[in-house]
Amino acid sequence: MRPGELNAGELEAWRDIRAKSGAPANPFMEPEFTLAVAHVRRSARVAVVHEDGEPAAFLPFERGAWGRGRAIGFGVSDCQGIVARPELTLDASELLRACSLSVWEFDNLEAGQDLFAAGAAAAYPSFVVDVGAGYQAYESGLKVRSPKFFRTTTAKERRLGRQAGGLRFVFDERDPRALRQLMEWKSAQYRRTGRRDRFAQEWISTLVRYLAHTDAPGCAGVLSVLYAADRPVAAHFGLRSRTVLSCWFPSYDPEFARYSPGLVLHLRMAEAAAGAGIAVLDLGRGAAEYKDALKTGEIPVHEGAAVRPGAGAALHRLGREPSRRAHAFVRARPRLAALAQRTLKQAGRLRRGQ
Repeated sequence: MRPGELNAGELEAWRDIRAKSGAPANPFMEPEFTLAVAHVRRSARVAVVHEDGEPAAFLPFERGAWGRGRAIGFGVSDCQGIVARPELTLDASELLRACSLSVWEFDNLEAGQDLFAAGAAAAYPSFVVDVGAGYQAYESGLKVRSPKFFRTTTAKERRLGRQAGGLRFVFDERDPRALRQLMEWKSAQYRRTGRRDRFAQEWISTLVRYLAHTDAPGCAGVLSVLYAADRPVAAHFGLRSRTVLSCWFPSYDPEFARYSPGLVLHLRMAEAAAGAGIAVLDLGRGAAEYKDALKTGEIPVHEGAAVRPGAGAALHRLGREPSRRAHAFVRARPRLAALAQRTLKQAGRLRRGQ
């Protein structure tokens, strides 16, 4: 069915099954995220599995041509999979057939999703920051794990405060101008580094603005902003549950780059999140120096596809697998990866010069 057709009882069953699963309370797995995607994507669907007349599982997805399906919000969702009672026995092929899908593709499949494990082609670490014992405990550990990073970042924070006339951090900013500023910075960052501008895609920019007004206990939009003399210098938009802050879109004003305001922002976010009862900041997959410095651990996420025989599956293999294998080949070789990164940045400079 379309997500908007779920009734109140089904939505409550979804939340209840998820809460009892024992998995981290990732906001991307809550019905509110699927409902938000349905607001901007007509292809959004949810499969509801019943057992003894009661909802027992929910699989959100997007349906394309030839029965080719993708995880809901594919490309921007950082946690994907089925929400199901742990004792429920399902067959992936039968589920796809019932959904009229030949393929269900994922790029951030949650760990423990055994139903789709056979279709995983690669695993990647998603970096996490554990602040469950409080910020002071996290900071003490950070000083041991990454002493140079901590000293340098806090020194830059103090210098920025002195030279800019004071700093102010807002964990949950509601000023829409700050969100617009963040999206402008992020678009420029994508272009500067040679990557596709996500916010140039209308559905993504609309989705973020929609989620900024979502305030459910399991999935709420959170805009965090670091101000210098009331001027925003770094910002982040993500989603939170009661215990998890899923970090999504961070960026900063390049004019203040020498002060590393993005790193300062992440430290203040960790402090505020701990104070708000959040136990984990999920920084997501994708290698980055700041993630290595901030992290306390890693959890695996998977990329791949569940398939059943048919033309759609064949088209998926022809269109997707060569690219996936090429990317995996480059990522596994640091020198090639560094060359690819330089090439992307050069392409970005060329585009800006046009």
